[in-house]
Order: sequence, then C-alpha cells, then structure tokens
Amino acid sequence: MRLLHLDGVTKDYLLGSTVVKALRGLSLSIESGEIVAIMGPSGSGKSTLMHILGALDTPTGGTASLEGHDLQELSENELVTLRGKKVGFVFQTFNLIQALTAQQNVELPMIFLGVKKSVRSERARALLEKVGLGERVAHRPNELSGGERQRVAIARALANDPEIILADEPTGNLDSETGATILELLKRLSVEEGKTMILITHDPDAAAIAHRIVRLRDGRVVEEVRSV
Repeated sequence: MRLLHLDGVTKDYLLGSTVVKALRGLSLSIESGEIVAIMGPSGSGKSTLMHILGALDTPTGGTASLEGHDLQELSENELVTLRGKKVGFVFQTFNLIQALTAQQNVELPMIFLGVKKSVRSERARALLEKVGLGERVAHRPNELSGGERQRVAIARALANDPEIILADEPTGNLDSETGATILELLKRLSVEEGKTMILITHDPDAAAIAHRIVRLRDGRVVEEVRSV
C-alpha cells in the first residue's frame, strides 16, 4: 500500500532577497512496511525532503500526501495531529529532555495526544523493555550512554504507535559498533511491527539495511536502487 506520495514537489526558501530552490520537481512514493534510505551530499535537499515526508513542512509546488491526506490542504493544527499519530522521529542528537527520566521522555508524545497517565506509563515501560532498557527507566539522559540514549529516542518514536519512523542520521553520533546495534534494532522493529522506516543518512552501513536507496542531488532524485 502506498503510504507516502510526492509528485513534482518543489520547495523554495527566501534567503534575504535570494530564492533558494531546495527541491526541484521531486517525485517519490514509499510503500507501507518499506525501509528506505535517503542519501545525497550536503545541499542535495535531504533535510527539506525529510521535513515534507514527516509533515513538518509543506511544498511550495507539486503535491505531497501522507496516507491519502494532501498536506497542502491541512491546517497547522491538523498537520500537528497527523504527524503526532502517524510519524515517529529519531534524531542524530537524540533530542531528549535532560531533566526527565527515560520513561518520562518516552511518555511525552502520548501526553500531547491526551493519553491517560496510567496507560502511557505502562506503554512507556513496555517500549523501553522492547528496546533493551527495562532496567534503565528511571535514569536520566546524562546517566546513559550514547547508544542507550538513542534507544530511548527510538522508544519515544514508537510511543503513539506511528506507521512511519523517520530517522535523521540515527548513527551519526555513535561509534561503529553501537551504530550497528541501533541499525539492527531499527530493522527488527520494522519486521516485527510492520513499521515503515525512512533513514536520512550519509552512512553506507545504515543504507545497507534498506529495501531501497534513493539518492538526491540538487533537489532531485537522481537514482533509486533496490536491494536484491
């Protein structure tokens, strides 16, 4: 089933008096359950594409839809609700709140959707157990290793049971061994829970777990390679 579809998408930014064309007629479809790696040099449009795929931004031109919802036709409040339910984000810098425990960090997305405290507490603990941190629920980020922080971030991304996990350089701040463990976890979650994984990455090891690699240059798709 086609989950995300971009057709002729353009995205322009005004930098002073200069128009920067970040995306130039980009078309891309992503199927439910796929693992897709988005690669390309700096300035190729990866970050802009990530923002549109995650419903964080809307195109200047063309059309972008998430599960049939045309992003350009939604209000900001509707976009917030859509991405809160449909998309979980994992960032290179983890983006955990230092004053909160691992469990409290995982509970945050559920608070925004109005999930009852007892339900979100139980789910947060179950998710931390799933990512191998069942004994670290009360630890704060500064008491965890880089790999453990990324596991908390992955558990947080799963909090509202989204269909899409969008990971921006998920191994960028990790050593190679820890990064490999995180990639194996992401792959396992995709298989076990049927999650669609989109990896924005420079890391060939991260791209290697994908069903398809999409390469960008100058705001366009220049190559798509499927794994055997």
